[in-house]
Amino acid sequence: MSSSDGPAGSPDALEDLLDLLDLERIEEDIFRGPSRSAVVPRVFGGQVAAQAMVAAGRTVAADRTAHSLHAYFLRTGDPDAPIVYTVDRIRDGRSFTSRRVVAIQHGQPIFHLSASFHTYEEGLEHQSEMPRAPDPETLPTGAETLPGYAAGLVGQDIADRLLEARAAVDLRYVDTPPYGSVGTPREPRSQVWFRTAGKLTDDPLLHICLATYVSDMTLLDPVLLAHGRGGWVTGDVVGASLDHAMWFHRPFRADEWLLYDQTSPTSHGGRGLGQARIFTRDGELAISVIQEGVIRVPRD
Repeated sequence: MSSSDGPAGSPDALEDLLDLLDLERIEEDIFRGPSRSAVVPRVFGGQVAAQAMVAAGRTVAADRTAHSLHAYFLRTGDPDAPIVYTVDRIRDGRSFTSRRVVAIQHGQPIFHLSASFHTYEEGLEHQSEMPRAPDPETLPTGAETLPGYAAGLVGQDIADRLLEARAAVDLRYVDTPPYGSVGTPREPRSQVWFRTAGKLTDDPLLHICLATYVSDMTLLDPVLLAHGRGGWVTGDVVGASLDHAMWFHRPFRADEWLLYDQTSPTSHGGRGLGQARIFTRDGELAISVIQEGVIRVPRD
């Protein structure tokens, strides 16, 4: 078990991630960001979504925070080429601001996102109760568990790449991840605690973008668990994110523990649906997330 009071992971990796999200402004509403490879040789979808939110947020007044995003992954991203983000200022209303962002590589759109921002106002208040989960400090880190999986189904090379891809985040599974229980179907539910591997500034947009980045890491795990599949890291399925939606309900910090409670109500026709709630450690419902992905079993 982990007994560390500080975040696991690499502060240097977090700095690299923050650099990745610090887009270059090349025109008033046009931005450019670097790419990097994920565990598989393509751009990680969470990176593109987070960069798109950075681009959208930089065209919005500071008194308005993001309350929702809806996105589609259109093409596989090339990790060896930069990504250009064009922002359309759809609407600037008295309370709400709407933006549309298209991510372009090699002259083609690979991703598009619609985001809405809202000025805070008082209103009705209720929320779902936070589910039970063990304290994050009592759970092992990825660095503590992945070597054991590497000896079995994952392989050392994949385990190393997975650790590197997640090094900017301290992410801890409550139960065994899909790649640790291949061949044993389980309830389609997974919980992880996460926080960044170091402190962040107080900019609310940055915390939203970091949560967006992490939200794409594990949301389809419950689909895999239902069928005893290990996922892309074990090669017993192939697939990718299709669309992604998030609603930001309450303030939160991505550098403090967040519980990612994930389920899957269905899979059918080569697609699987993941849905989740993200709670702060003190029980506030901060974010709701839904994603559908294509998940195919390779043919012999």
